Parts: sequence; C-alpha cells; structure tokens
Amino acid sequence: MPDQPRIAYLTAGGAGMFCGSCMRDNTLAAQLIRLGCDVQLVPLYTPIRTDEEDVSVDRVFFGGVNVYLQQKVPWLGRLPGFVLGWLDHPWLIRRVSSWGIETSGRQLGGLAVSVLKGEQGNQRAEVERLIDWLAGDARPHLVNLSNILIGGCVPAIQRRLNVPVLVTLQGDDLFLEDLVQPYKDQALAEARRLAGLVDGFLVFSRYYAQFMSEYLQAPIEKFHIVPMGLALGDYRHEPAPRPADGPPTIGYLARLCPAKGLHLLVEAFLLLRKMPGTQEARLRVAGWLSTADKPYADEQFARLAREAAGSFDYAGVLERPGKLEFLRSIDVLSVPTVYREPKGIFVLEALASGVPVVQPDHGAFPELLAATGGGRLVRPGDPAHLAESLHELLTDHAQRTELGHVGRRRVHADFSAEKMALATLEVYRNFSGQWSVVGG
Repeated sequence: MPDQPRIAYLTAGGAGMFCGSCMRDNTLAAQLIRLGCDVQLVPLYTPIRTDEEDVSVDRVFFGGVNVYLQQKVPWLGRLPGFVLGWLDHPWLIRRVSSWGIETSGRQLGGLAVSVLKGEQGNQRAEVERLIDWLAGDARPHLVNLSNILIGGCVPAIQRRLNVPVLVTLQGDDLFLEDLVQPYKDQALAEARRLAGLVDGFLVFSRYYAQFMSEYLQAPIEKFHIVPMGLALGDYRHEPAPRPADGPPTIGYLARLCPAKGLHLLVEAFLLLRKMPGTQEARLRVAGWLSTADKPYADEQFARLAREAAGSFDYAGVLERPGKLEFLRSIDVLSVPTVYREPKGIFVLEALASGVPVVQPDHGAFPELLAATGGGRLVRPGDPAHLAESLHELLTDHAQRTELGHVGRRRVHADFSAEKMALATLEVYRNFSGQWSVVGG
C-alpha cells in the first residue's frame, strides 16, 4: 500500500450557489491534502462554489451543458471528444449557471434517471470520458462520490479501475422525493440498484445511517458514521459578548426555500414580538435565493414588512467574511427545517461563533445538540413552541451565553476539519489497508 493514498473525490457542483455538500467536500479534501493524501476533488455538472480556498481540479465532468443537451438530443453524445470537452469548460458552465438554473427534482426527473443509468443512459459518452481520465491521469486507490445521484458511473469505475467506491450521503433522499412520477419510482429503483454495488457509505449521524439503510435497501453494515467538520482558523478568536441590553436578534443562515422553514421562523418571530421583553426583537436573514424560490421569499418579506416593519433585514448571499460578521451580529440562530436535515452545517457554524441555536427535534439535530450542548430542540412544524423557546433564550442572557460558550468549546474540540478528515481516512483504510499519513 502507498504511503500517500490517491483519492478521487467526485462532487456535484451547485450551479453557482453555495452548496453545503460541495463546501463540506472541499473542506474535507483540503484537510486530507494537509494530512499527506493525494486528493483530487473533481467537480461534476458545474464548478463548485465555496467560501474557502477552492482545491478542486480546474475541469468539470458531466458538465451541465453537455448533460442537458445529450438528454434532449441523444446523438450529441457521439460528437468528437474535443467538442464535448469544450462544452464542459468551466468558464462556459459558470456563464450558463449565472443565468439561473433550476436544479430541483421537480424539473429534472428524466435527466436524473438517465444519469443514474450510467452507461445505459443518454450520457454514456460522459461516463466514458470520466472513466478514461480516472484510469489514465488520476489512477486513484479509492473513489468517493458525494452522493448516490451521480452513481451511474460506479459499475464502470469498478470494472475499469478495480478500486473501492464509497458514497457520502448528504440529502440524496430529498432530491429523489422531489421527483414527479414516474421518474421518482424509476430513479429510486436505479439508486437502490447502485447501492447494492457500492462498497460503503459515509454519513454524519446514526439517524441518517438507519434511514438511508432502509431507504436504499442497503445493509446497515455498509454505513460508516463520520463527524462533520469546519475549517476553524478564522473562528479561533473568542467572540466579543453580545450586549445584554441591546435589541434581541435572531438569525437565519441557509437557503431561502420552503424546505428550510423560513416561513415557520417568520411566524414564530411575529409571535415573539408580542411577548414581554422581546417586543423589539429583530430578525436577520442571509442565504442563497434561487429564481424559483423568489416568490416564496417575497411573500415572507412582504408579511414582515406589513406586521413588523423595520425589524428585519435580508443580507443576501454572504462570502466568508460577511458570514462571520453576520454570526457576530445575532444572539440566536434558528433554521427550522421542514425536512429531516442530514447535516446541519449552519448549526456548527453558529456554535463555532459562540451563538446558540434553536432547532426542530428531528433529523440530525438531536444528535448534534447532544454532542455540542449548544442549543434547544423544539417540536417540528410548531411556530408557537419555537417562539416560546426563542423567548426563553432571548430574555435570559446568562443561559444564552452559557449555551454559546459550551457549544463553541465542543465544536472546536470535536468538529474541526482535522477531526473530520482523520475519521474519514480511517474509513478509507478499512477498504484499502493501512496508510502512513503525514501529520496523522
């Protein structure tokens, strides 16, 4: 076995938005490189967007333009390789992505099924180009995919490269459940077929391991739990305490969409402003807003303007310095997701800044808060209970400060990028033997 393992990590770009999965993948790849691993982070569909140094390779496979055109006009896959390669150029894909691309399952059913079919789908030429590059240039000892939805290439990887293939599951079910019929059943059947071929899965919670084992009909023994982790370098300084007598401020830092529960937080916030001691409460919102979700967000903002004028602001999409400043400006963070969140990176980001959280009691949140001690759980889908819990924290400065301190200590101790990388590397070793890791 080599001293420095070669890992090919295939990650799906988010069409120009900050995507939690590819941001997490970039953090992992960067830390594995620091530990002495030879890692190539390979974007699929579009280049990734991250608020840290981008360590991905400067090329894209399964480029969004190519994949879409080959779905609509299958014979395009027979064009010369240099033509397909030009259509996959990162600058072209970035340009097209800037026009606004709908990436929800509602619009992409047929395409999702075709990609999952791999060599049997309309994008067979893309599979061949990826496998040729992996076998010729990358020559990895192990391949890690960022989700099962890009797993159509798994059979070809195993046949040509004869290396272990792992898949990190980070919300795959949410996309599949959003598909319309008959594509939903077809895509799920393909995903379950591929799950039977995959050597192992990485997840971030016991909840998601059990859920996805049942959902994909894969043995629970295939699932390996690793912690999420943050690059904590610019979180190191102890945050200045928030003033006890200032207007209590709630933050929301996530994509603005129904699934993330912005409407539930708006309802809770309006109830909160009717309670004693929080009549002057403020709400700060930040995060990606797609064209498709703009009517939803506009509706929430219009309601706030009618019922709590001057008490809220939308900070837009934040780069890293802006995100850290945003977190320093709030007292509590809440993203009351409607779905059962498999990751919850925003929880770790808030706690790393000393900001306690109030989250629904489902998905990965119970395990995250049990591990960090940095917040409170509320009944899912219950704005009144959310308002009560926010009121309790916002009117108790000592309790709020203590939760923030405890959460911050535990995140810095247990949820660093290094802890995530070492745990992931240990899983890799289970499949590829023992490696000597510099710094490990």
